[in-house]
Amino acid sequence: MPKGANQKLKLYYLAKIMVEKTDDEHFLTMPQIRKHLEVYGVTADRKSLYDDMEALRVLGIDVIGEQEGRNYYYHVGSKHFELAELKLLVDSIQSSKFITEKKSSELIKKVTALGSEYEATQLRRQVVVQGRIKTMNESIYYVVDEIHNAIAHNKKIRFEYLQWNLEKKMVPRKEGLYEISPWALTFDDENYYLIGFDSEAQKIKHYRVDKMRKIVHLEDMREGKEAFASLNMADYSRMNFGMFGGEKTSVKLMFRNEMVGILLDRFGKDIPIRSSKEKGYSETIVDVAVSDQFFGWIFALGSGIKILSPTEVADRFRDEITERLSLYTPV
Repeated sequence: MPKGANQKLKLYYLAKIMVEKTDDEHFLTMPQIRKHLEVYGVTADRKSLYDDMEALRVLGIDVIGEQEGRNYYYHVGSKHFELAELKLLVDSIQSSKFITEKKSSELIKKVTALGSEYEATQLRRQVVVQGRIKTMNESIYYVVDEIHNAIAHNKKIRFEYLQWNLEKKMVPRKEGLYEISPWALTFDDENYYLIGFDSEAQKIKHYRVDKMRKIVHLEDMREGKEAFASLNMADYSRMNFGMFGGEKTSVKLMFRNEMVGILLDRFGKDIPIRSSKEKGYSETIVDVAVSDQFFGWIFALGSGIKILSPTEVADRFRDEITERLSLYTPV
């Protein structure tokens, strides 16, 4: 039989055809497989294809052959990713705020290539997320990579940190650059954050990755190993509402019993819960960063929650409300 120009690539094209055009619900017969190969300029007889199918199995591609009537049908069974897993990946990419629209499209295109062409049609869908504004920083992926490299090489980094101005432009938050020992990256409130040690302030700090740019690796070795070793990342994330700083304080809260899920979602299942003297209410003690963001969270929960102690925290919350009310007092 004459050999096609791409005969040496026969196994590659066969794998491509089987992965893209078959799945648990779509099959190909041997004549159909031969026709698909001819599109790539590859010819194959039936006997050699039997050997090639076995070679694909050896390579880890789950080729399944099933007889139905007089015909034999082939398809790829289990793949690296099941359709449900691919859908989850696509939904996560599409709904992630820190991934730009452009990068979302590029990543989804790559993910859909992991399934068959029939599965790909189910993956091209729009996930609607209310109030979602995606980041406009296209360089965030490279920033994350630079941070990982610095951590891997145990080096400090220097960078510019930005903030929005009234002209809707990102400008440096301060004159000069930030110098930090990077220790970890964390994901909170749909944003990436760098957790690092500030040698000058002698404390752990965090920075929004999408607001960092011009990262430079320094020759200086990282500092703060002891401080980070004693840091519980889960507690740190729960304590810092919206990743804004504040003084760590143990706060006693009273809440309506039906609101227990809100407390557990925010602080985890390890928080203590006991009955309150108030009927239908319970109490808990949690560590929080006392800040405007914490007070905003309490205010948003309405009359169903109350700060019991410390007294200075409750007083500060009351004063905050009073100050806000004064803005709306009739003249």
